Amino acid sequence: MAVFPDDSVGLVSPRTLHVSEPLRLSSGAVLPEFDLVYETYGHLNEHHSNAILVCHALSGSHHVAGYYPGDKKPGWWENLIGPGKTINTDRFFVVGCNNLGSCFGSTGPNSINPATGRPFGPEFPMVTVRDWVESQTHLATALGIERWAAVIGGSLGGMQVLQWAIDYPDRIAHAVIIAAAPKLTAQNIAFNEVARQAILTDPDFHGGRFYEHNTEPRRGLRLARMLGHITYLSGDILHQKFGRDLREGKINFDYGVEFEIESYLRYQADSFAGRFDANTYLLMTKALDYFDPAAATDGNLTAALSPARASFLVLSFTSDWRFAPARSREIVKALHDNRLRVSYAEIRDHHGHDTFLMRIPLYLEVLEAYLERVFQDST
Repeated sequence: MAVFPDDSVGLVSPRTLHVSEPLRLSSGAVLPEFDLVYETYGHLNEHHSNAILVCHALSGSHHVAGYYPGDKKPGWWENLIGPGKTINTDRFFVVGCNNLGSCFGSTGPNSINPATGRPFGPEFPMVTVRDWVESQTHLATALGIERWAAVIGGSLGGMQVLQWAIDYPDRIAHAVIIAAAPKLTAQNIAFNEVARQAILTDPDFHGGRFYEHNTEPRRGLRLARMLGHITYLSGDILHQKFGRDLREGKINFDYGVEFEIESYLRYQADSFAGRFDANTYLLMTKALDYFDPAAATDGNLTAALSPARASFLVLSFTSDWRFAPARSREIVKALHDNRLRVSYAEIRDHHGHDTFLMRIPLYLEVLEAYLERVFQDST
């Protein structure tokens, strides 16, 4: 029998919500029906007022905490979620939901299109952050949650939190936005486009119908992951972990793996290509590119956030050069302009964008202090 740490939620299993009513997407396309895969941890209180929705980032999923049978790797935010942890499941009912278009169970490109009997592939419509929020309202209703005690997310997940606060201001009490931005910079869009081109030009991509060819564009997906992974880490942490260390202590004058950083990137790429879907990667990066709530208000972020009513915690990290603190401060200013309750912390750390996944003491202290307020408001 498996033994888990005392502060883990232990064994968990995903569930599926089937929504049989049509979902009109931002693109104008319509999904006649769809599935959302999700997990829950902790218990919903009598008044259904202690629920927290966790929104995942680009390569994340509904598997936020705990373990699957036979799998030694826990959910992606196991560091923060569990009994007595920062997001305390003794207090909160925590929900992790897999986004539409993902490859981890929710309806996406690798799902069977009922109209054709084959995988959607490139026929799966473009999705946006707004579409994800709209789909998640169905899950909240199915779980009997009229109002989230908090919606929390990092990176692309933080963008979803912001969209929740704009689109459904009466269904979210607190919004926790971590290492995010109100829209991508041109540089970030450029990184995403290079990653997509690596996939699109892979001979095994077959126009997105690689499932039918019993193959996958591993080369393109590997390159996309390598590029992305470099941007998630800071230069300091890469130097600290790898420097210019050679695997064999000498230069071999060839194109094999010589530097430790090369070995690390190839390992990350191989692992990712074995578990992620190329069509999903394309969709998720496009959703990132499209996110810009202020586009509807002529670029005025203050006006875009005017519907929001939640209280906010915004967190950024000094070494995060992909979603730099200046971008978080743009959100904070717009929230202040609307006279909303907002707390902001800029955490000094050297790990880069991925810091939001880690147990950094000051980060946890700030988040725990804010969640104490969320708990008091929910009781």
